[in-house]
Amino acid sequence: MTRTVLLLILGMTTILAGLAAGAPRNPEQGRMIYEEHCLRCHGSHGRGDGPDAPFLSPRPASLISAGTSAKPDADLLAVIMNGKPRTAMPAWKEGLTEEQRRDVLAYIRTLIRFGPKPLTPPPP
Repeated sequence: MTRTVLLLILGMTTILAGLAAGAPRNPEQGRMIYEEHCLRCHGSHGRGDGPDAPFLSPRPASLISAGTSAKPDADLLAVIMNGKPRTAMPAWKEGLTEEQRRDVLAYIRTLIRFGPKPLTPPPP
């Protein structure tokens, strides 16, 4: 199989897994929650480069990396809900409702940009 076909299959599998777990909700609401609870570690663009990141070991995950982007929504929701052992990632099952966790995931998904970056014109 070609790489393009494999990427399409992976994308469809991720979409179907997300539908099975329940569709993400409101990315704008998720943005506000993200800025309050996630930005200090994961950064404003989800790169794991927030202001607290240099002081954490291990460093926070990049939410826009290929590995994270390919994970099904159910896997990412599990991390949001249960945290990640031996890291600074807390469990949000008590601090956020299921709807709020889904809103955060919907916002995180908007940070992921597939495709080539647009070309910038050379300076004059």
